[in-house]
Order: sequence, then C-alpha cells, then structure tokens
Amino acid sequence: MSFLWEEKRLNTSFVDTIWRAHHDGTGTFVSQATSRWEIVVTKHQGKMTLTVRGPETKATPVEFSWAEAEIFGITFQPGTYMPHLPPGKVRDLHDIILPEATRKSFWLHGSVWQYPDYEHADIFVDQLIRNGLLRRDPVVDALLQGHLQKLSLRSLQYRFVQVTGLTHRTILQIERARRAARLLEQGMPILDVVYEAGYFDQPYLTQSLKRFIGQTPAQIAHAKRVGGVIFL
Repeated sequence: MSFLWEEKRLNTSFVDTIWRAHHDGTGTFVSQATSRWEIVVTKHQGKMTLTVRGPETKATPVEFSWAEAEIFGITFQPGTYMPHLPPGKVRDLHDIILPEATRKSFWLHGSVWQYPDYEHADIFVDQLIRNGLLRRDPVVDALLQGHLQKLSLRSLQYRFVQVTGLTHRTILQIERARRAARLLEQGMPILDVVYEAGYFDQPYLTQSLKRFIGQTPAQIAHAKRVGGVIFL
C-alpha cells in the first residue's frame, strides 16, 4: 500500500492543516497518537462518507481495506471544538460517521450539508463557524500558549478535558514525542534528540516513541534513510 500526500494551511486559528491523500492498495498502517481531532471525507467507488475522528492517546495498527480511495481531511487545532460533538466523544478511534443525506450531502446537527473538498475547505470551515457549530475556547487556547488563567486548577482541568478530549499533560507528552520523531526524520542523532526534546535518557525516549508513534527511534531514523514516509 502506498500513499500520495499533500497538505496546506488556512489563515485561521481554528485549523491546523488541510490535507488530502490517495492510496492504491490495502494493508495495515500505524495510526499515530495526536492531540488534534479532524473531519475526514473519503471517496471510494463513487460513494462519499464523512467521519469525525478524535484525538488519539497511543499508536494503533489500523487495517485499511479500501483500495483506490481518495481521502481529504481538516485537522483542527487543540482548543477548537464542536459543542454538540466534543473531541472526547470520538477519542481513540471511536470515530463517528455522519449519516448520508444524498450522494453529495450529509446530515450535521439536524441540517443537510454538502460534502466539503480540499479546494473549498476554507468555505466549509467558515460556514461551521457562522452557524455556531465550530468554536474556539479562549481559556484553553491561552493555557496551551502558557498563559495563566484566573480559574481554580480543578475548573481548568475540567474545562481543558471537555474542550480537547485530553488532559494538558497528555497533550504535552504527545507533542514532545512527535517533535522527537520529526528531529529523527531530519537526521539528528538519537542522543541529540534525547537532549533537544527534553527526555531524561534514551530508554525514556524509546518508550515514548513506541507508545505514541509506534516505532523506536532507530526505526524512525532507518525509515528516513531508506525513503520511508512518516506521517506527522
């Protein structure tokens, strides 16, 4: 199974990236831990489906049984959420496929929506915002940027989990592991990555990457050398 991958960014704080992929076979891939949730549209044999996928707290092998599928996704920033479908409800591969209305539309919160596409993702996001279906929590956003908030610790923890689906500590662990994997992809030696990413020692780095990325530091570095692709 091979992937063709493309991505871009929008000029909005709500969205992390817009991406699309095409694959030409079936097989197994590792779904890596991520602090972000996303909307994914899949087109296979003329049929379209829209899936809401949540954040993931560990790397998980996933079987991909659709050959020749076209996939497009909108990955949202932590702190962005849908009030009626918060990220915690779809965490760790508890994906929700929204019901089909017609071949070109789906049901979302009692209304019919046209399936979005890669070229017009910004219009779809703007429509979600205008209709109040997509929001951004300023308190969580500020906390993610390291700004202290005038709320009790318990209130902050509860609000953070409700909006992101994860604890603040889990997000930091995931982001550190993904940063370490990127450094390894760029060719940085493993011991240097231990220092740069803030790990205590190499075994701690290895444990973290196996949990969140699904590979050891040596496997990630080797995949880069032989031209493998690591989706981060």
